[in-house]
Amino acid sequence: MSNKVIHAIFDDDDVLLEAVKNVREANHHIEEVYTPFPVHGLEKAMGIANTRIAITAFIYGLTGLAFAVWMMNYMMIDDWPQNIGGKPNFSYAENMPAFVPIMFELTVFFAAHLMVITFYMRSKIGPFVKASNPDPRTTDDKFLMEVSVDGDVNELTDLLNKSGAIETKVVESH
Repeated sequence: MSNKVIHAIFDDDDVLLEAVKNVREANHHIEEVYTPFPVHGLEKAMGIANTRIAITAFIYGLTGLAFAVWMMNYMMIDDWPQNIGGKPNFSYAENMPAFVPIMFELTVFFAAHLMVITFYMRSKIGPFVKASNPDPRTTDDKFLMEVSVDGDVNELTDLLNKSGAIETKVVESH
């Protein structure tokens, strides 16, 4: 397998979307597409599978709920039981209606914060990670498609140019 890729620059998102479909129909592998804004339908055109982050969100929410139940039982029933407003202090089940807001808030807190951390780790981005953008114009008004070279470079370059690329460049893969 070659370690070269072609960077094709586009100036319109609709042209990019059509080019992605053309490149995939020609059985070439698209490594990545860099865009200045989300392009509707791009992930489907690239053949990217649906994310499973919703499953992790559910698991993180359950973790938050379990932590909330454990924390409130420990603090309000086991460690420091108090008679507040005549509520019984010896049974978690009798006090649970008063604990529902805390359970809800900790469920949301755990799900939201752990999903952000998971997203950063999965995407390999975060506070101290250097950006890996091959062309700074993709943060402004251009779109870049990175296609791996598996065969004839000229054929792939011609396909990209016919698909609407305004610029193509062969570079070494990183």
